[in-house]
Amino acid sequence: MNHTTPPTAPKPVESPHLQSTRLFGRAREVTIEHAGEIYRLRLTSNNKLILIK
Repeated sequence: MNHTTPPTAPKPVESPHLQSTRLFGRAREVTIEHAGEIYRLRLTSNNKLILIK
């Protein structure tokens, strides 16, 4: 009799949790480099986030 263990599902990876205040500090905009491109993450006057390529 051959006893095999069923395959286990991969553990889900938790997304990092960042506070926007730590990301922005006193600035209203930060730049993010992704795949050789520069993006700007901007905090609007209505306290919303906008990502611009």
